[in-house]
Amino acid sequence: MLDLGMVGHVGSQFQENLLRLLLAISEGRGDEAAQIAIKMGEPKANFDKTDFQNRVAGLVARHADATLDQIDAGRVALEITRIAADCWFRLPTQFTMIAKALLNLDQVVYTLAPDFDANAVMRDEAANILTRKLATSIEPGRVMSRIVEVKEFAELLPSRVNKILDAVGNNELRIGVDAIDEKLVLGGLQKIANRITLGLILAALIIGAALMMRVETTFRIYGYPGVPAIFFMLAALASLFLIGSILFTDEKPKKKRDDE
Repeated sequence: MLDLGMVGHVGSQFQENLLRLLLAISEGRGDEAAQIAIKMGEPKANFDKTDFQNRVAGLVARHADATLDQIDAGRVALEITRIAADCWFRLPTQFTMIAKALLNLDQVVYTLAPDFDANAVMRDEAANILTRKLATSIEPGRVMSRIVEVKEFAELLPSRVNKILDAVGNNELRIGVDAIDEKLVLGGLQKIANRITLGLILAALIIGAALMMRVETTFRIYGYPGVPAIFFMLAALASLFLIGSILFTDEKPKKKRDDE
């Protein structure tokens, strides 16, 4: 027994996208189906767009031109929801609800007519559905609403153009560009180069002092040869200075808040 107790409402934009998705699936256009599915949902932080597109395109390609006894339309839709979950992509709940409804309908149709080609019927009825939606979009109420919007735009256009021209004439027009701060980038590169150079000098001091430890001299510090001991102390002081500079003078990256 089928559970027909599911009730839901979907918007006109969702209906159009769903129709385009089903047509893309029925005609084997996997890349377009993936793009439409992305428009219908919301990506998460770890969304892998490339993997999602490839898997959806592969799914559609495997079931292109299939009849109902080979593949269920609802099962394909549910498979898309599973792929979306694996790729960190959130599809609307209406999509899952419709996919389950299609799966139930596929079972009924398969029982009544095993050779029924749902894809062919979908392609034939798509033109009628689009025609009805086009007729709805040109209803008098909607046309008048668009006319009012155009009227408001035409009324406000001269004043807006005058403001722009006045700003240009008074040299008050400003354009904000989110570009790279060259001085900041060059300063950072210079700091990196200085620290690399200092690290190489410290390494040379330590290696030279280690080699000089084998040379016997009368000048000693705590029983060690004096000159290499001085080099070791200079290297230690410079290293402490470099560590202090990194810890206390470098700017820490600001943590992003969860609501940003």
